[in-house]
Amino acid sequence: QVQLVESGGGLVQAGGSLRLSCAASGRTYSSYVMGWFRQAPGKEREFVAHITYSGARQRYADSVKGRFTISRDNAKSTVYLRMNSLKPEDTAVYYCAVRTYYSGSIYPNDYNYWGQGTQVTVSS
Repeated sequence: QVQLVESGGGLVQAGGSLRLSCAASGRTYSSYVMGWFRQAPGKEREFVAHITYSGARQRYADSVKGRFTISRDNAKSTVYLRMNSLKPEDTAVYYCAVRTYYSGSIYPNDYNYWGQGTQVTVSS
């Protein structure tokens, strides 16, 4: 079992920045792929980014590429999402997730554990 707790969300103006954190506890966190997803009202949950257990490989959704950076600190069992140049369309609840497999995935159903989410609101 893995427990995930997100933090760092909030209200920010367009063009601003936020850094989300996701603290993990439970089973061997550092062996797993970590991902960030988001869900806006009335929309399906969508992939944002994922990072392999070593941190060597990341993948991003096209909509955030060049603006968001995912990273992890295995010593702290924490994964981060740095979000720059935020846009109103980035407004959503952001979730971190664990995939108990060595390769990443963009599909929510491939992830085994989820946090409770943190709200990010970008005003225009």
